[in-house]
Amino acid sequence: MTTMNRRTLLRAAALTGAATATGLVGGPAASAAAGVNGPWIVTGSPGVLQINPGRTTPQALLPRGADAAASPDGRYLAVIGQKPGPAFDLTLDLYDRVTGESRTLITDPFGVHYGWPTWSPDGTEVALVIGGSRLVAVDVATGARRVLVEGHHMARPNWSRDGSMIVTEWFSRSNGGQLRVLELATGKARLFYQRVPGEFADHAVFTPDSQRIVFSTNRWYLDQERHNLSLASVRLGGTGLKMLTDEPRFIISPVFSPDGRYCAALSVPDSNPDADGGNIIVFTSGFGEPWWIPGDEYDDSMRLDWAPAV
Repeated sequence: MTTMNRRTLLRAAALTGAATATGLVGGPAASAAAGVNGPWIVTGSPGVLQINPGRTTPQALLPRGADAAASPDGRYLAVIGQKPGPAFDLTLDLYDRVTGESRTLITDPFGVHYGWPTWSPDGTEVALVIGGSRLVAVDVATGARRVLVEGHHMARPNWSRDGSMIVTEWFSRSNGGQLRVLELATGKARLFYQRVPGEFADHAVFTPDSQRIVFSTNRWYLDQERHNLSLASVRLGGTGLKMLTDEPRFIISPVFSPDGRYCAALSVPDSNPDADGGNIIVFTSGFGEPWWIPGDEYDDSMRLDWAPAV
C-alpha cells in the first residue's frame, strides 16, 4: 500500500469517527449527538482555531489569544488577550461565535498573569487564575470579581458540570505538586492527589458525572522523557487511580464532549516524532480504540475545548 493510499484511508476512517461523535451519521448514537456536539476549539501559536466536524482545515477565529474556553451554550469563547497599544495590559475577552465580535470583560496592568478560564455550568461566571495565586470568578454580565481561594500557586482550573466544585493544580510549599478540589459551598480546597517525586500531573478535568477526575501524568513512565504521558483518572476521594491510555505518548488537555459520550485530547500522531502540540485524538467514554481528527497539525497547541453546536 502506498503512503498516499494509506493516508487517504486513515483520513476516511478518522472522519467516520468524527461524524459519529458529532452526530453527522445516522443511527441512535447520531440522534443523541446531533445538535449537541459541535466543533473543537484549539488555542496555540496561530491563535484561536475552530475545527469543524467533517472538515480537515482549521477555521481561524482570532489571530491572537490564549486558553480559549467555550460557554455551556456554545455561543461565546472566554479568551485571554491583550489591549492594543504599548501597555500590553492583559484582558479576559468574550468572543461571540455567531457575530464574530469581542468584548472585554476584565483587564489588569501588564505583569498580572491570567490563566485558563473555565465556565460555570449555568454560563453566568468565568473562573480563572489571576496572578498565579488567586482563583477568581468573574460575573459575565457585570465583570464583578469574587475571590474563591488565594494564597497558593494554582493552574488550569476546571468547573464541574454539577456546579459545586472546581479542580485545580495546586503547588504546596511543603509537599510540592498536587491536585485539589475546591468545594464552592465551603471554600475548602481538598487534596485528593499527591504527585510522586518526578511526576507531572496536570490538565485535570471532571468526568461528566462530576465523580472522577481525568488528568495527564507521567506516573508510569518516570524513567522516560517528559512527553511520555498517559491519561489517568481518580475518584474525588483520592482512591481508584486508573490508567486510561496504555501507551506512552504526548497527550494533554483532555476534554469531554458536550453530551458526555466522548473524550478528546491534544496529542501527536506516531508519524510525527516531535512533541510540539499536534492533532486531536478522540476516545469513547470507555477509553477504547481512539481515532484521530485529520487535518493540519496545530503546532505549539496549548488547550483544546469541545464546544456545543450553535
